[in-house]
Amino acid sequence: MSADSAIDPEPVAVQPLSVDMRRLTRVGSRPSFLDYLVQLWDFRQFIFYDARARVQSGTRRDRLGSAWLLLNPIFNGLTYYLIFGLLLKTSRGIENFVGYLVVGIFVFQFSSGAITSGARSIRSNKSVVQAFNFPRAALPIGANVRELLSAVPLILAMLLIVVVLPPGEQITWLWILVVPAILLQSLFNLGVGLILARIISRVHDVTHLLPFMLRAWMYGSAIFYTYDRFITHPEILAVIKLNPLFNVIDIIRDCVLYARVPQWQSWATLAAWALGALAVGLVYFWKGEESYGRG
Repeated sequence: MSADSAIDPEPVAVQPLSVDMRRLTRVGSRPSFLDYLVQLWDFRQFIFYDARARVQSGTRRDRLGSAWLLLNPIFNGLTYYLIFGLLLKTSRGIENFVGYLVVGIFVFQFSSGAITSGARSIRSNKSVVQAFNFPRAALPIGANVRELLSAVPLILAMLLIVVVLPPGEQITWLWILVVPAILLQSLFNLGVGLILARIISRVHDVTHLLPFMLRAWMYGSAIFYTYDRFITHPEILAVIKLNPLFNVIDIIRDCVLYARVPQWQSWATLAAWALGALAVGLVYFWKGEESYGRG
C-alpha cells in the first residue's frame, strides 16, 4: 500500500436509503378515532388527579370555601319555593313539594355546571392547548369529572334534606338507583359539553347564549311544577317528557320521594340520550382536533 493511498483513501460510495413515507405522520395531525380513544385512556390518571385538585382549590378564595357548593342550590331552592310554591301556587297537587323542588334544583345544578364547564374548557385553556400536544378531549372530560366529584356532596346533602325536612322521607333500597341515574346524567352532560366545546372554540359568542339556553331548559323540565297540570294533550305531553333532564329528575323523585320503581321507559329514554350524546359528542369533537387553539 502506497503512502498516497493511506493518506487519501477513496471515498465510499453513498448508498441510497429507502424510507416508507406511509409510516410518517404530520406533527399535530388528527389520529384515527380508535387511537384517539387510546390516547385519552392513557391520560386517565392525569384527568382524574387534575379534576380532584381543582375541586379542592376551586372555592379556596371564599370565606365559606366548599360550603358554597351546597349553599348555591339551597338558596336557589328557597327562592323558587317562595316565588313558585307560595306566590304562584305551583305546589298544588304535588306531594311533598319541598322534596320535589329540592331534587329538581340539585339535579339541574349538576347538569348546568357540568355542561357549562365542559363547553368552556377549550376556550378557557387556550394557552395550554397551544403549548402542549395532548388529546384535547381531555379538557372537557376533566371538567366533567370535576363536576361529578363536586356533585357527590350535593347529592348527599339533597338526600339529607329530603329525610330531615317534613314530611321526612324514609330511606329505602330504591335510593341505590340514584347512582346509575347520576352516572347516565354525567355521560349526557359530557356529550353535550364536547359538542359545545368545539362550537365555542370557533364561535365565542355562543358562550353568552349558553346561560339563556340552560335557563330555558330548566323552566321546561318541570322542576317547580308538574307537566300534567298545564298540558292535557297526550301526544304533546309524551314529546315533552322525552326531555333527558326531566327523566333523570323523575327517576330520582320516584326512588327518593315516592318509594316506587321508576318506569322502564324513563330509564330507556335517559340511556338513549346519554349514550347518543356521548357518541355524537366524541366523534364531533374528534373531527375538530386539529383546529383547537388556532382561532
